[in-house]
Amino acid sequence: MQQFAYSTGKNAADMAMVIDAMDLLNGGSIDAFALVSSDADFTPLVMRILANGQKVYGFGERKTPEPFVNACSLFTYVEGLGQAPNSSNTSVEQRADSRKLRGNTRLVLLIRNAVEAASDDDGWANLSAVGSQIGNQASLDSRNYGYQKLSELIDAIGLFDLKRDNQIVHVRDKRAIARDAPG
Repeated sequence: MQQFAYSTGKNAADMAMVIDAMDLLNGGSIDAFALVSSDADFTPLVMRILANGQKVYGFGERKTPEPFVNACSLFTYVEGLGQAPNSSNTSVEQRADSRKLRGNTRLVLLIRNAVEAASDDDGWANLSAVGSQIGNQASLDSRNYGYQKLSELIDAIGLFDLKRDNQIVHVRDKRAIARDAPG
């Protein structure tokens, strides 16, 4: 975006971007927006776009405040982009360990609720349906936790069972087994 010198500074560019976004939103020909920023000042813009029924894909640095990250339909930290699954940049140190993942109450509840919403009578849910449920509720990008795929992240948490049936992956909350067990 080009910012003419009517005024200068960060806020002038931010305001111009918001005006352009609102023009695009009101034009009705946009299916989704991508915002590349680590600035939580754009959170109201994200909320307004979402209220209009469009998706907002956010991209920013790890320093991005949580309200902005959580407001986006999907938020990806730019530090995780462009890394091959087995590259030297994707180290074990960058991956969140199982204990830390299990301790992330928001993450665990988000996945548990999605599995429950998408599950069949036996408690198994198609992973793609789980991903859709998550996408309808919050921003979750497995790469933000150091995992290339949602299935890898869910497996690393250790609270869910995964099974593969040809190309289809199913997931079940391990608590479902305990509830169904005779006791």
